[in-house]
Amino acid sequence: MPATLITAPPDLRLAELAEANRPAQLPLVTRTAELLAVSPAVIHLLVRGSLASGTADRLSDVDFLVGIRDGALPAFISALDDLMAVGAGALLPGWRDSIVVDLGGIGFVFLVPYDGKLHQIDLYLAPASQVPTIRRRVAGAILFQREPSEPTTSQIRQARECVAEQKARPKSCTELLIEHLVLAVLLRKRIQRGQRFIAYAEWHLLHTATKDLIKAALAPASRFWGWYQLREEIALTPIGRACLADLEMAVTSPAVPDAVGVDAALDRVIALTKRACPSALDGLHDAVTAYRTYLELA
Repeated sequence: MPATLITAPPDLRLAELAEANRPAQLPLVTRTAELLAVSPAVIHLLVRGSLASGTADRLSDVDFLVGIRDGALPAFISALDDLMAVGAGALLPGWRDSIVVDLGGIGFVFLVPYDGKLHQIDLYLAPASQVPTIRRRVAGAILFQREPSEPTTSQIRQARECVAEQKARPKSCTELLIEHLVLAVLLRKRIQRGQRFIAYAEWHLLHTATKDLIKAALAPASRFWGWYQLREEIALTPIGRACLADLEMAVTSPAVPDAVGVDAALDRVIALTKRACPSALDGLHDAVTAYRTYLELA
């Protein structure tokens, strides 16, 4: 639904957040909170992380815990990319977050342009039946909550099965390309902040995503786990050997990247995608062009 048609519930508690902490991202928090709170499926909305604790800087992500009625969770996840694209202006479909701590739900990361830069919006979707448990583990500022209806046993089971299926589902080439784009934004943030140890960890995640992209494109039925038997499975064709050469270049790069290294990795993976699985870019050409423009302006 267009953002101009959204009417925020009157009890959306944004004023309290603004009074306690006036982050530069507050308009983005407001827009996203209004978008989410208007859905009758959403019964809990909390902002967490540095924005909730008052320690945010200009690079901080916008981090929400979203409690969804158990029975509505599968449909809400299915509609989430369209909701965030139309209502929040997300540049790309959401990345199924594999870094976030498991709290009984599932995380998605969206890149949203705001004030000339790409900002990261993290949405952790959780069945409403799990929210009380999560609240005991996670600090956050409550922005909105509705009176919950008691879910049935069937609805609770359906929500848990939905989360388990989402986590178990193999990522497509398109999803793995988006994973690279999101990780590159995270890495640039770590580099700017001087967070070298975190940059080291996320650099390894990016290389692993490159390996996974190659396997998804060229050996989707692989019987081998992780990094095993790559040459035996992949190096059977000229395209496979070229992809492994790209992977070799990635894993022999410096252990802690700089911004130039991150840009070079993006160049490699986009060229690799065009070579090994060009259909992964279908519908994303304009988004990737805009993404790279925002990185240049950062």
